[in-house]
Amino acid sequence: QVRLVESGGGLVQAGGSTRLSCAASTPSFDNYSMGWFRQAPGQEREFVAAISRTGISKGYADSVKGRFAISRDNAENTVYLQMNSLKPEDTAVYYCARGEQIYVWARIGDESFYDHWGQGTQVTVSS
Repeated sequence: QVRLVESGGGLVQAGGSTRLSCAASTPSFDNYSMGWFRQAPGQEREFVAAISRTGISKGYADSVKGRFAISRDNAENTVYLQMNSLKPEDTAVYYCARGEQIYVWARIGDESFYDHWGQGTQVTVSS
């Protein structure tokens, strides 16, 4: 059974930083790409970042490039999202997801690339 549990959300001031974690209970965690998505109130869920199973390849949405950093610790079965220079428009529920084994850059932004999702963690950025 695959379970993904996000943590680290909360209230942050604009310009501040926070780090999200996603603890994964999945067999062979290091065999899978992982990703982060977010959903703001009244909007569709959107891609944020993804990382290959080894951590060598990473991809970001243009809206977060240069501010957010995705990483993973395969020994701890955890994926992280470091969020810096936060803006009020980053306010959303953030979800981690397990992707396919083969990291395909053209597909990492597509929800169909992912087969399991966490429950999400709220990040609120105050102005």
